[in-house]
Parts: sequence; C-alpha cells; structure tokens
Amino acid sequence: MPTPSLAALPIRRLTPRDLTACADLSEDRGWPREEHKWGLLLAAGKGYGIDDPGGGLVSACVVTEYGTTGRPDLGAIGMVLVAERHARQGVGRRLMQHVLTEADTTPLTLHATPYGRPLYEELGFKVTGRAEMVVGHFTPGGRPPVIATRPATAEDVTTILRLDEEVFGADRTHVLTRLPAFVDHLHVAVENGRIIGYGAAWPNVDTHVVGPLIARDTETAKALITSLAARTDRALRTDIDVRHDELLTWVKDRGLTSMAFNAVMTYGVAELPGDWTRRFAPVTVAAG
Repeated sequence: MPTPSLAALPIRRLTPRDLTACADLSEDRGWPREEHKWGLLLAAGKGYGIDDPGGGLVSACVVTEYGTTGRPDLGAIGMVLVAERHARQGVGRRLMQHVLTEADTTPLTLHATPYGRPLYEELGFKVTGRAEMVVGHFTPGGRPPVIATRPATAEDVTTILRLDEEVFGADRTHVLTRLPAFVDHLHVAVENGRIIGYGAAWPNVDTHVVGPLIARDTETAKALITSLAARTDRALRTDIDVRHDELLTWVKDRGLTSMAFNAVMTYGVAELPGDWTRRFAPVTVAAG
C-alpha cells in the first residue's frame, strides 16, 4: 500500500513542458532517456504524472487515444514508470486506476513487460497477443524485393491515412500527421500506381525504430524494411506481432536478433480492432 504522503500527492496532466522530467524518470529506472519519443507521446497523447515534492516526478504514463475526438475507439497506454525511490509502494497501481477511471468506457491496450504484466492482470487486462522485439544491423541478402517502394510525398498523406484507418481499425490522423517531423524516413510500397503499404524509421538513441509498418502482405513488409534499412547506418529495432513468423524469420536471417517479448493486453475489449494480417509493427509499443 502507498504511504499516506504518496497517496496524498495529486495526479495531474503532463504537457510537453514535462519532457525533461519524463526523460529523467526513464533514466532513473534504467531506461534510455528517449526524449524524441517522449516528445511525440506528450504532444499526441494524454500524459499523467505525480510530482515529487523533492523535485522531479514520482510516476508518469501516457495514453494515446484513437478515433473520434471526445469519443475515442481505443486508448493505448505506455511509458508507465515509477521512480526507483518510490517503487513497490502502490504508486503504479494508483496511477493505472486513475487512467482506467479517466478512460471510462474507452477500450484500452498496452504492451506489458514480464515485470509489469502481473499488475495489469490484477487490474483486469487480458493477454490477447505477443510482440517480439528484434534489434540489429540489417544485412540485405537473398532474392531482392519485387515490390516497388519510394519515399512518401505530401500527396500520399490522404491515402496513407485512409489505408491506416482500415488496417488499424481506428483513426490515427493526429499521430500520423506528426510523422514527417518525427521520423527520418517515411516510405510507401506501390503496385500499379496504388499504395499497398507504408513504413517509417525514426531515431531513438542509437537505433532507427521501424514503425509503423502497415503492409498488404509479408512480401510488401519485407520490401519496406529493406528500403528503410538502406537509408541508415544505424542498427534497426522493430516490434513485430509474433503471428508474422515468416517476417520474423526473415529479419533474423538478415542480422536482427531477438531481444525481448512483450504481452499485448487489452481492457474492455476481447481483441484489438482492425486487420492484424496487415499490421506488422506499431509506431512504438508505447502508443500501439
């Protein structure tokens, strides 16, 4: 149970002005600071935090909502962190219960580490899938992709938004329209003049994270990863739905190594909306 002093501290909404405090909290728990990712999440989502009277944050998390403004179809919870000095005192549970209350009837999802999963299960979240994190320097090999790819243009945005909503199952316009400023590379896959997939690579510490990755099929996903990898000397990281076993085998054959598994969990809905067969990787596991 939290101590009375911790229980009395108010939970407030975070803003982009809290970016440094959020990065400090990440570092406190041994995570990378990830200022670039925090910036996107705090701008596109709803941050919640508890201030430490001694300075910094006791705890923080972000909820990114998708769908109609005011009546979202889905909320993705991420970056749930409690400062080491306040760990194991019920702070994380209190913050999560606040998020559940704020969400009301909105279905929720999150990617849970093995450490965090027991708390989420106690709160009523159910495991509905798994994602595998793979990291490494991509080495092209084998048969070259047969699907054509190219950098996205401003004229592609409307088509990307329409395709993404069809596949993801909810409108992500407020996140995807931030991608040109957030990512280093945004590519589309094209067949007969029609966009059949898109993918992005954004900088995070010493890697480029591939995500989102939306594609008609595995061959299209391969082509997009190949084209994005060709634009960077950094190691790649991506988090792939384990049901896409062919793609996972393919990236591992080209230098990426399995680093971790996260449980995909939902609350208030039996499974995620959309078409998982075309949804290969999230923007970031913190935002679904």
